[in-house]
This record gives sequence, structure tokens and C-alpha cells, in this order.
Amino acid sequence: MRLSVAQARDLVERAMRALGHDAGEAAIIADHLIDCELRGLSYGGLPRALSICERFARLGNRRRPIQVSHETPVSALVEGGDNLGYLVGHRAMTIAIDKARRSGLAIVGANDTWYTGMLAYFAEMATKQDLVSLIASNATPWVAPHGATEGRFGTNPICVGFPTDGDPVIWDIGTSTIMHAEVLLHGRMGTPLPPGVAFGPDGAPTRDPAAALAGAMAVWGGHKGSGLAMVVQLLGMMCNSPAMPRDIAEYGCLTVVMSPGLFMPAADFKKNAADYADAVRAARPVAGGPPVRMPFDRSAAERRTRLAADVIEVADAVHAGLVAVAGG
Repeated sequence: MRLSVAQARDLVERAMRALGHDAGEAAIIADHLIDCELRGLSYGGLPRALSICERFARLGNRRRPIQVSHETPVSALVEGGDNLGYLVGHRAMTIAIDKARRSGLAIVGANDTWYTGMLAYFAEMATKQDLVSLIASNATPWVAPHGATEGRFGTNPICVGFPTDGDPVIWDIGTSTIMHAEVLLHGRMGTPLPPGVAFGPDGAPTRDPAAALAGAMAVWGGHKGSGLAMVVQLLGMMCNSPAMPRDIAEYGCLTVVMSPGLFMPAADFKKNAADYADAVRAARPVAGGPPVRMPFDRSAAERRTRLAADVIEVADAVHAGLVAVAGG
């Protein structure tokens, strides 16, 4: 199914409104999901919207108002009220940006949320305000530590963003070899997982999405990636999130925002960062390899291309599911 960007956005907004979100909330969620599609991360786009609908169908609407329970000039704790992480993360980053613009530094924790999504979306909010950010979000323990076959970590994304004179530098990774949303999408499409990314409930390697969801995903990066995943799990716990959040609930997300102006003129930092990015891109590639990229280069280029084409491809089954929720 081929949709224009406006059609895809409208479909997501209508589906989110059908779940009980108001117009402003639906717009925030849709903007995040459509940005995933535009960056070429389709598993986090419209298929994720369908996963959100399924979570509501399974557990009902348990949402409570998002509240700030503790606050200082440079910090805040956001109680998510079982709201979707796209809303809670947006609120946390908005608060962090406001505090960092006034004080130069802010740290905001958020808890009682789920599906924090593409952390680069929040980091880009900060880079547009000439701010550096570090964001980490824990999750349900779907991922096995290095050398194990049982889940103890979330897919645990971590993201760092820097403003420059051009496109920002944003490094955003999950700490599992495959993201939970990708496993769900393979299940919807009836396609096997790549080899080596998951274990079944018996501990044996599997390519079956259902078995992987009942078992565990493999951690990215061996023992080093396993250590990074553990760090993210602990950073999430700093936000008064459980050590191992239960199934798609009670996630913690830590947001730290800093102004380069604490140490030097922000304009100088942005220029230096842009010059450094250009130097990295100019590094000689391996023989026969593509040009060297900076983090976010691919996303930025893909978004410009897809916006110009004004086309979003969505699987028929995903489209039909969202239309059913949205009411036609």
C-alpha cells in the first residue's frame, strides 16, 4: 500500500484518537511515527502504531495524567502515568530544553511509560535549540546478556546528539542485535528472523519470531554491548523504574541536556563540530567501500528523499489493521 505523507499521518492520528488520545497527543505520536518512516525505519513507524493499538486492546486504557512529581532548577522527575513513551519522552525533553536554556544544564527522569520509540527524535529537538543531549531508556527484559540465553536487558536504546552548522550528529542505537519492533514485524509478515539474533524459550537459536518473543533476543556487540545494555538498564532505574520492567510497562527514560555555552561560545562549538564531521567523512574508505558517514547522515538524507517523493510504503496487513482501529 502506498500512501502520501499526509495520508499516513492522518491515518495514525485517527487511530490514536480512537484509542482516547486528544488531538494534540495524537499529533505528537503521529509526528514521531511518521519521522521513523521518513528515516527508513519502517518497523518503528506504522507497524509500531498497530502495536500500540494492540497494547491498548490487551490491557485497556490505563492512562493517568503525566505529572512532574519532583523538580529543581536543573532537574525534574516526570511520572508517566502509563502513557505512551512518545508523549512522556516529548514532555521530558521539553522540560529539559527549557531548564538547559536557562541554566545551561538539565537532567530529567521519566518513569511509568512504555515504547519510548526513536530517541533520535528527542535528541533532534535539543539540537534544534543548540543543545547537546544524552538519552537512555530501559525496557522489558527481552534481551539476553552476552553468554546467556534468557532475557535480563531491554533492547535499551541509548542516544547522544550534537548540534552543528549543518545536519546534527546524532548517534542512536539499540543494544540488541534486532529490535523488538523488528521481531514483531517479521511475525506480522510471516518472514523468518535473520540467523544469530534470537533464542527460543529452550535456549536454542531460533529464526521463528514467535519463539524469539517467548525466548530472548541476542545482545549487540558481545561483552562490550552487553555492558552498555546493563548501563542503560541501570540509568533507567535511576528514574525510579523497576530493575526489569514488566511486559511493555514501567519503563524509565533518563534525559540529560547540556549547553556548549557552559564552556565556549555555542556558535564556535557548532562550527568545530561541523568541521570535525567533515573530517570524518573525508577519511579514506576501505578499498571498494562506500564513503564514510557520520551518525544521522543516512537518516537526514533518507528523510529529504522521502519527503520529496511524498510516498510511504506500508504493508497491506498493517494498513488494514490501522484502518479498522481508525474507523475507516
